[in-house]
Amino acid sequence: MALEKVISEDKIEIVGVHKTVQIRTCTQVLEDGVELSSGYHRHVVVAGDDYSNESTEVQAICAAVHTDAVIAAYQASLTEV
Repeated sequence: MALEKVISEDKIEIVGVHKTVQIRTCTQVLEDGVELSSGYHRHVVVAGDDYSNESTEVQAICAAVHTDAVIAAYQASLTEV
């Protein structure tokens, strides 16, 4: 009987005008390869956030979609009330 904890980013989405990156992390507990339980955690990276602690894949996505123009537009939208 071997228990194993597997953590993976199973869903990465780009949503909205300001290209918010949503990341879903799945944590599974497996016994001999059979899932006993699982849970999910979600977090977001918005334009202008520091994403240096994210996975390589998320960093690449953020670098591609969070352009200077997108960051400026997002910052401008924060002051519109």
